[in-house]
Amino acid sequence: MPSSALLPPRDAGLPSRRTLAGLAIAALLGLSACAPQYPGSGYVGVAPPIGMAPGGPMQRAALLLPLSGPQAALGQAMMNAGTLALFDEAPTGVEFTPRDTGGTPAGAAAAARAAIAEGARALVGPLTSAEAAAVAPVARSAGVPLLAFTNDEQRAGQGVWVLGTTPQQQVRRVVAAAARDGAQRFALAAPNTEFGRALAAALRRATADLGLPQPRIALHPATAEPGMAAGGARAQMRDVDALLIGESGERARRFAAAFAGLASAMPPPASDPAAPDAPIPDTAEPPPGPRLLGTTLWLNDGALRGEPSLGGAWFPGPDARARARFESRYREAFQETPPRVAAAAYDAAALAARALRSNAPVDSLTASQSFSGAEGPVRLLPGGQTLRGLAIYALSPSGDPLLLEPAADPAGPGF
Repeated sequence: MPSSALLPPRDAGLPSRRTLAGLAIAALLGLSACAPQYPGSGYVGVAPPIGMAPGGPMQRAALLLPLSGPQAALGQAMMNAGTLALFDEAPTGVEFTPRDTGGTPAGAAAAARAAIAEGARALVGPLTSAEAAAVAPVARSAGVPLLAFTNDEQRAGQGVWVLGTTPQQQVRRVVAAAARDGAQRFALAAPNTEFGRALAAALRRATADLGLPQPRIALHPATAEPGMAAGGARAQMRDVDALLIGESGERARRFAAAFAGLASAMPPPASDPAAPDAPIPDTAEPPPGPRLLGTTLWLNDGALRGEPSLGGAWFPGPDARARARFESRYREAFQETPPRVAAAAYDAAALAARALRSNAPVDSLTASQSFSGAEGPVRLLPGGQTLRGLAIYALSPSGDPLLLEPAADPAGPGF
């Protein structure tokens, strides 16, 4: 859907797009001593801090980013997002110090130790689950909050929050929406990967929380031909109301097409339990198949376009207005479109800056009201749990996403 129609009025008090663009350009070029000191991409290790020139006590957070190595371009984009967050939340009094992780767990742990030794009171990043696992004990031993970009909820815990959109958040939202629409019996077909297993655990938890029957789970080898995987799944799922497909791209399209073909070819179960083998009349129509569900990976997935079996499929996704606003501001400041993970970097940096500015624990910031993040509302809970408000989309027959339900505030059932 066109993003321009979804942009709300700018919040009062935030810097204008022109102001942000000017600040970013001044920072990049180093034209003023009062402009933010923004590092370029040609360095390794310690970079100049991002923040206003010293004029009083400064609170410091470290940005743990892959600023060298194969993920350096992504690290630069996340640093850009952190710059926007700093100006939004704490244009004075807070300083971000970028630290290069090199994209490795050992590099991330070393960067965290160095940052804490230099006075960092919050850690923003790192990027991957393995890096977050290496940094978490360093942060906990120092009593410093860690806001990581990964979507691996296993990394969350006391003093550690993950800001990526987790499988649990996605599954809970789409299952609750389908249940309100009447679905009671759920199933999952997914590759037997870390992501697929996370979806399975999330589906079991979501159905249990809603008092629904235990779901059917069919995990297939990651390299299985999608049509064969659909055949194996179909044999277990004749009586389900909704099927969550844990594939994306071309594999999701081929799986859905094969599953729909098998569904139309199979006769319905006999209505008389006492005579399960009774002949089916020639005029009997095949039962409608289960509603197909997907993940946030389906948003703007061009490979799904034009597949009839996916028309009407539901999936969770970010708040369109919030994402459009974030992308527009980022483009004006940095002349490029941000990658998806930049939204998690913005949210983590903004929450860290707000906590330092107000001298408050990170989880207390959203105790009474959700934080309006780059992709919708976010709420942090004690113990490391992160709640995200997600919207529900349906794929049109042409493959375009249509908004069904706006992003819900992540505070009650079905967030």
